[in-house]
Amino acid sequence: MSRIRSVRPVRSLPSLRSSRLAAAGVAATTTALLAAALVPAADAADRPTRATALDNAASVLAERASALGLTSAQQTKVRDVVVDKDGTQHVRYDRTYRNLPVLGGDFVVHLAPDGSYEGVNRATKKAISLSRTTPALSAPKAADLAANALRAANLGETLKKLTAKPQLVVDALHGTPKLAWRTEAVAQDERGNPVARVVLTDAGTGAQIDAWDSLESASGDGKSLYGGTVPLQTTLSGSTYQLKDPTRGNTYTGDAANKTDLCIFGICISRAPATLFTDADNHWGTGATSDRATAAVDAQYGTDVTWDYYKNVHGRNGIGGDGKGSYNRVHYGNSYNNAFWDDSCFCMTYGDGDGTQLGPLVSLDVAGHEMSHGVTSKTAALTYSGESGGLNEATSDIFGTLVEFYAANSSDPGDYLIGEKIVRSGFGRDALRYMDKPSKDGNSADCWSSSVGNLDVHYSSGVANHFFYLLSEGSGAKTVNGVSYNSPTCNGSSVSGIGRDKVGAIWYRALTVYMTSSTNYAGARTATLNAAKDLYGTGSAEYNAVAAAWSAVNVG
Repeated sequence: MSRIRSVRPVRSLPSLRSSRLAAAGVAATTTALLAAALVPAADAADRPTRATALDNAASVLAERASALGLTSAQQTKVRDVVVDKDGTQHVRYDRTYRNLPVLGGDFVVHLAPDGSYEGVNRATKKAISLSRTTPALSAPKAADLAANALRAANLGETLKKLTAKPQLVVDALHGTPKLAWRTEAVAQDERGNPVARVVLTDAGTGAQIDAWDSLESASGDGKSLYGGTVPLQTTLSGSTYQLKDPTRGNTYTGDAANKTDLCIFGICISRAPATLFTDADNHWGTGATSDRATAAVDAQYGTDVTWDYYKNVHGRNGIGGDGKGSYNRVHYGNSYNNAFWDDSCFCMTYGDGDGTQLGPLVSLDVAGHEMSHGVTSKTAALTYSGESGGLNEATSDIFGTLVEFYAANSSDPGDYLIGEKIVRSGFGRDALRYMDKPSKDGNSADCWSSSVGNLDVHYSSGVANHFFYLLSEGSGAKTVNGVSYNSPTCNGSSVSGIGRDKVGAIWYRALTVYMTSSTNYAGARTATLNAAKDLYGTGSAEYNAVAAAWSAVNVG
């Protein structure tokens, strides 16, 4: 079985290592739940603005610097701001130490509606103070070590155009804060497809601290591969239609012409083209792979539905929360068995698959999965290794699944399978991953154990995927949209589900308000319980169900 690697700042979905009617209901329900949970809501005119929240948080940082572990050697930068309907404010910060980025230095300040301090979530509580910021290990040596690590991770395969660019950082993710080199090694494999790995090296001893893969959408219609005939919003330019959506931040889809990116020293100086798709009659694709526009229809549709899901259900305006659109590249690489989100270009990239194990990776849940990596990067920024990496992957599986259910597309009904539309008979099973019983894929974990963090993130994600299914649907045998499931528990308990809509609201709030870059499974339990308390109240059926579902996967 062939390997599939990811490339960064990219989050990828598959690993072989391994009617809007419903949508409107989801949105209305979630909005009502949020309003009920956060009563009394402030009048719109009285509710704090983003600027007010920033001012309030700045005052708190000045007054509580010592208690928050901030010193004169440290600087902070706002990453995200959330203002609840009742006026409660949550301001997320990144941190530097003597102008060096601090991995694990992020924290979230929580403020009452009147701006007073309520609490903080910190990725680390350890004091950040170094005796020196001059590395004993040189940058070239760190680059060599990272390059070797990339070669080793690709099992001796000959790599081309390999580059590595080290960045001096303070590592506060792994024990006592220390000076380290964060190096991104980027190359092409023997087929010209991208591979990449981030290597974290102790800048004093040269020891490897951690490493992880970093390969981490005028009204028309289109005939897609997987979703039937779908609606598309396009742009008329002269007499030609462009596959660009002016109603969703000018998101567009282009043809990568089966080329790949050229990256040197971790910086992509030449990207595979994203030549904008155009059409004469605003009816796109034929539904067959032989028409290059067909995959583009799926990609653009996936982006549209994902945008709508986040906006209508969670009130998020675009992946970055800023109303700006991303873009898609289809037909990337040569028989490329992957799809990935890249923060650096704010874009989605899809391979065509090899036709034996995987078909074009432009299915709806894949789009929702990959674009949700972009949401994670703009919010909790869960580190892509260990347990936090599993939670990062699971977050994308969870929201990819919720996007698929939200779409209510009869050609691709919602299910708790990941990538079921893209797998081929040669793959050996009917989906990439299974949320009711993750171990059905042969590698993923159903239950938490102390060794889960040592698994590939696509497999350690199983614990959270299992939690999501149990909390949504409950344990035991059940059929949903014609698919049969039978989800066990790890502690022999019986779990009752509270429904996907509530679980999605809880997970989104946990991700955007409480989780940080270092959140592990125990931290995810705390974050989701805090979110459930905010939305439904302590001791509510929903709160208790969250606790029971985590216990059912051995997270307690």
